[in-house]
Amino acid sequence: MRPDTSHWHSSVSYDYVDGLIASDLAWEWLRRNTNYQHDYFRSERRPTQSKDLTREVCERWGLRFPD
Repeated sequence: MRPDTSHWHSSVSYDYVDGLIASDLAWEWLRRNTNYQHDYFRSERRPTQSKDLTREVCERWGLRFPD
């Protein structure tokens, strides 16, 4: 069975990944996750609930931000 290569990109496009630290690498893949994108945009659309939604999104996705 041959893999479907119709959506593959040149590996040159991802050479920068070799130099990323763990948190940057995690961000590169998290930001492409459609469920994460949905949570992010939901929190952006509801500024009055932003603090609660931000906490919820951080807990769901394991995000931590330095103080």
